[in-house]
Amino acid sequence: MTAATATVNEPGVVRSTIPARIDRLPWSKFHTRMVVALGVAWILDGLEITVAGAVAAVLNKNSTLGLSTGKVGLIATVYLVGEVVGALFFGRLSDKWGRKNLFMITLGVYLVGSGLTAATWGAGAGAVTFLYATRFIAGMGIGGEYAAINSAIDELIPARYRGRTDIAVNGTYWGGAILGTLAALLFLNVMSESAGWRIAFLVGPVLGLVILLVRRNLPESPRWQIMRGREDEAEASIRRIEQEVEATGATLEPVGDDRAIEIKPVDRTGYLTLVKVLFQRYPGRSTLGATLMITQSFLYNAIFFTYTIVLTKFYGIDDTKAPFFLIAFAVGNLAGPLTIGRLFDTLGRRVMITATYLISGVLLAVTAFLFQADVLTATTQTIAWCVIFFFASAGASAAYLTVSEIFRWRSGRRRSPCSSRSRSASVRSGRGSTAT
Repeated sequence: MTAATATVNEPGVVRSTIPARIDRLPWSKFHTRMVVALGVAWILDGLEITVAGAVAAVLNKNSTLGLSTGKVGLIATVYLVGEVVGALFFGRLSDKWGRKNLFMITLGVYLVGSGLTAATWGAGAGAVTFLYATRFIAGMGIGGEYAAINSAIDELIPARYRGRTDIAVNGTYWGGAILGTLAALLFLNVMSESAGWRIAFLVGPVLGLVILLVRRNLPESPRWQIMRGREDEAEASIRRIEQEVEATGATLEPVGDDRAIEIKPVDRTGYLTLVKVLFQRYPGRSTLGATLMITQSFLYNAIFFTYTIVLTKFYGIDDTKAPFFLIAFAVGNLAGPLTIGRLFDTLGRRVMITATYLISGVLLAVTAFLFQADVLTATTQTIAWCVIFFFASAGASAAYLTVSEIFRWRSGRRRSPCSSRSRSASVRSGRGSTAT
């Protein structure tokens, strides 16, 4: 097997075949296990957002916490603020301490925060402060998950599979939304309201605890180790991955030095440096990334956050039946990335991003016209949005993939850009989740 790295004439620069060795791997059980173990972050976020929205209607009742409407609404805000802080804070630590360390820590933070939410004991000042603190901690954990895990997936998935994998994993947010809706419907209707909302908040931590055990056996990202100047550790990690792939019967061809790239490890990159890279060196790429993020975020939040209001106020749907329409909406969002995500690898990013954004926009305009003409019902409105977000969800997921890839290499010498990629990948917004 070709050596992973070799020194070059320029001080501090090494030539490495590790990226090429990762990209030439066939899909294997290792990749499936990694995606399942790491991709659960999106499921947990979708579950948390949906559960919080579902139980909000009962937390102002005396049988639960008896909170005012304003205090209940603040719960979601505190969670989202926690995601922002967590993405920024843990994103930096992910560059410093490693992907594996951070995706273990961030999941642990989420488990503690969300688990303790269920222990809120009343509506007094101390209890409400405790409730907000636990939601903030849970949000920090999920925000940190996004920062560490997007980087790990991008760095460990072979390039020819990266598009469909990233898009499918991001799309599983809606799988979490479905689970959250079902959990809330089950526990709030089968159990007493006082116990039901608490149990609903424990569904995520139980799932996360199982995944925590799976993550323990994942290797560190060899790309990150190379960027930190840990050549021997990187070689050990890539060999472990290769051996696991070969154990499935695959034959791996040697990688020649002509496929090596030059990498200059970076010890530390601050946020000031990151800002300069984004807005001084690569203003065009930064504008593209921001445009993709902002537009899909606006579309999702405008629809998703007002969906229940539209159903109940405009179409007269009973509050108890609205969640079933949300499930249908979530199914459409989940189906898109899982079915057409592969086209982002075969047809290309530019073609598919353009197509999904254009189709979504045109269909949304048509639906808006039909809504204004008062010719839609709750059912036909839901069907229309399912079709629209079948395409929009894939396009929105591709926005995250694009931001990561366009900052992957420096122009010219194909060097690793620095260790700021996890913070670039953590600039996320939309779909009712995080915003940094």
